[in-house]
Amino acid sequence: MPHLASLHLYPVKSMYRLSPSSARVQPWGLAGDRRWMLVDAGGTALTQRDEPSIGQFRPVPSADGSVLTLTAPDGSTHTVEAPAVAAGAPAAEVAVFGTRFGAAEAGKETSAWLAERLPAKFGEVRLVHLDRPAESRPIDPRYAGPAETVSMADGYPLLLTTTASLAELNARIAEDHPDDPRKAAALPMERFRPNLVVAGTEPWAEDGWRRVRVGGLEFRVVKPCGRCVVTTTDQETGERRGPEPLRALGRHHRFGQKLVFGQNLVPVRPARAPEVLGTLTVGDGVEVLEHGPAPERNRP
Repeated sequence: MPHLASLHLYPVKSMYRLSPSSARVQPWGLAGDRRWMLVDAGGTALTQRDEPSIGQFRPVPSADGSVLTLTAPDGSTHTVEAPAVAAGAPAAEVAVFGTRFGAAEAGKETSAWLAERLPAKFGEVRLVHLDRPAESRPIDPRYAGPAETVSMADGYPLLLTTTASLAELNARIAEDHPDDPRKAAALPMERFRPNLVVAGTEPWAEDGWRRVRVGGLEFRVVKPCGRCVVTTTDQETGERRGPEPLRALGRHHRFGQKLVFGQNLVPVRPARAPEVLGTLTVGDGVEVLEHGPAPERNRP
């Protein structure tokens, strides 16, 4: 029986994960997921694509999300209150993949603390907070309605992966490197930075899902997730580890030019959605409510 095997959220985009046993779902994603982000002087997001060591910063928000504590790789800590433009914080125009939207900027002491612990190549580094998630950043209108918004995630509120697909991918990686145990080593799910991990399916079953129910909540499965260099980064050490899994995805699970692992989800919500749609808990059942044709994969 398909079920929710684990939950993950990332309080600061591209920083280290939290893996709670339950999480509230809001229209724009899991509560507390990617509400903060590092940006450069021009407001563009700074992520593990730019610098893998960003993933070694450990963020812990307070229970109500009003305070964030950061622990740097050197062990030093910094605490910052969540800024809001309505409370007088500076407004910042920021961008994720070219989409610009408004956020609130944390104080200069936070910028200084980060700049001391990140590579000098970045120059000015700012920490921003998505203080108005219900209205700040619309989802791509090709996949959502006009009132549906997303946090500072790459594009969609939640990302789902399955343990069966990871096992299949790891089997293909092992087959591709029969004489090199190091390159053939199985990769952990953390490389893919999902929100929901589902167990109890067939490999790649999620390619054909269009609507699912997890616990008591429904989600539209809107778009496969094309993968990037972040998946080659060891999330525990911050080191790039070579071409896998991108090489294997290119050979065994590529759709057009996209190397695909996982599916993006948008919560199904009423027209006047409450701020909290419900709660997911590890162990919740997963039911596929609607299937569609899986896209045809490129063959090696």
